[in-house]
Amino acid sequence: MSFSLFVILAFLITGCTKKNGDDLQTQLKGGIKGGGIMVSNESENIRGLDPVGVNDVVSHHVSHQIYDLLVDLDTNLQLKPMLARRWEISPDGLTYVFHLRNDVYFHDNACFPGGKGRKFIAEDVRYSLNRVLDTRTGSLGFDFYRNYVEGAKEFTEEVTKSITENREPRIKNVRGYKVIDDTTFQIKLIKPFAPFIYYLCLGFAYVAPKEAVDKYGKDFFQNPVGTGPFIFENWTPDLEINLKRNPNYWDKDEFGNSIPYLSGVKFRFIKDLSQQLLEFKNGNIDDSYRIPNELFKNIITSEKTLTPEYSKFVIQRKTALATQYYGFLTTSRTFSDRRVRQAFNYAIDRDKILKYVLQGSASDAAIYGLVPPVMPNYSAKRIKGYNFNLEKAKQLMTEAGYPGGKGFPEVTLSINEGGGRNTQIAEAIQNMLKEIGVTLKLQLLQFAQLLDNIDAGRSDLYRLGWNADYPDPETFLNLFYGKNVPDNPNDKSPINSFRYKNPKFDELFEKAIATTDINERNRLYEEAEQLAVDDAPMLFIYYDEDWRLIQPYVKNYALDPMHRVNMRFTWLDK
Repeated sequence: MSFSLFVILAFLITGCTKKNGDDLQTQLKGGIKGGGIMVSNESENIRGLDPVGVNDVVSHHVSHQIYDLLVDLDTNLQLKPMLARRWEISPDGLTYVFHLRNDVYFHDNACFPGGKGRKFIAEDVRYSLNRVLDTRTGSLGFDFYRNYVEGAKEFTEEVTKSITENREPRIKNVRGYKVIDDTTFQIKLIKPFAPFIYYLCLGFAYVAPKEAVDKYGKDFFQNPVGTGPFIFENWTPDLEINLKRNPNYWDKDEFGNSIPYLSGVKFRFIKDLSQQLLEFKNGNIDDSYRIPNELFKNIITSEKTLTPEYSKFVIQRKTALATQYYGFLTTSRTFSDRRVRQAFNYAIDRDKILKYVLQGSASDAAIYGLVPPVMPNYSAKRIKGYNFNLEKAKQLMTEAGYPGGKGFPEVTLSINEGGGRNTQIAEAIQNMLKEIGVTLKLQLLQFAQLLDNIDAGRSDLYRLGWNADYPDPETFLNLFYGKNVPDNPNDKSPINSFRYKNPKFDELFEKAIATTDINERNRLYEEAEQLAVDDAPMLFIYYDEDWRLIQPYVKNYALDPMHRVNMRFTWLDK
């Protein structure tokens, strides 16, 4: 066969497959088109798709298409029903009762008899929430629940003890999680905790069936089964994840159309932002989140609109509920002295980083605290943070016993690989710290490895960002809560990865989260945050602004302040 004939045949075969495949679109009510594959890109790898391990934004983006929550947030960050049709909270704030849908089914999967997905019931909620507190699952979310749910701490401690004693746990369920009947689920708290409803919007609270966990065991993280709008198909690490439409999804739109509209979703993993942008311009992907710093002014005008070269695309811009920072391991010998941590903060010229490195693509310099200024109902700008003050930085290093940096050890900063702005910012900060006699060595790691090292306390200085999980300051301030630090230094500390402890902060924080009056709660939050900022467990860098380019045919694909990805109502107008 000649080469040209082979190419022609290959083209015909491919074309035939496409015509009978997922690229075919149908007209739906309300002028919406169904079908088509949405191709999205993530610039980092995901850790996995087991809900108990979903504590990074990339894993959440994929998981949110596969699983459902009891309650969710819309693009305006307002609570909305999902698997729970409605809920009630008792006047004392201790009891939550959820009334569940009775028309929801898990995805068809080999873990079920005959491969047919069964009906979702309240026991699935209890099972899924129990798993978050079961240390045998490798959970990264137990800190969110064990201090608040009745019986959660005892359950976690008993499971941990049973592992060391090589036996089965004597406590089988968390006492505060109660199945009333198949469509009613109750949660009881130890004490009032005003933001608790938001904890059920976290990725850890996705509902998964026991059958899937039993069948796939330790490989469940790459064989997810949920009730969500898309069904997991396959995952090629470092390359792509493919999802297909769930034909049995329970939700419908205002016109009566079944959702999702898309035939499927492909997540690619192009790490380099310039390469991502090129693939986007060539039409190979449908969105391009974040704009390379060096190209920002070529794409965005001073009026924040698109330049002529990019005018055929759609630009989305949102001030983010997100803060970028470097974390100090406060229990390490290098950063146990808060004067050193403060010196690092004063040595950084954040305005220069925004202007010359980020090229105006961020929101503001982080000169206040951890909570971004756009947090609703919170006066973040009342927090006194760190402005650039080189003399103050040098003075603090001298007071800490390191005049001119003499005697201070070389520091390794761990960041995620892939180039782009993280590396450029690190290099700028590397040069700034030389001014106080500090030598900074850069260590580039895959994102999953970086997170593993941070959680395990193996990194003295590391790059992270924190995107709000819900619109309450607690989602940020929980990172400073001392009771999230394990007693055993060898245990993981995925929330308070600084391993920072301040009893006064904890006292104020606990008062705040038990206060239902929002104004008084926020006043207590402010007082607590100021204490933590003064102790400087992190190097505050900047408050983020999200920029995303999308193809003109992508519809109903919202960019919200927490960079949550929800493709339930996305459609393609091709």
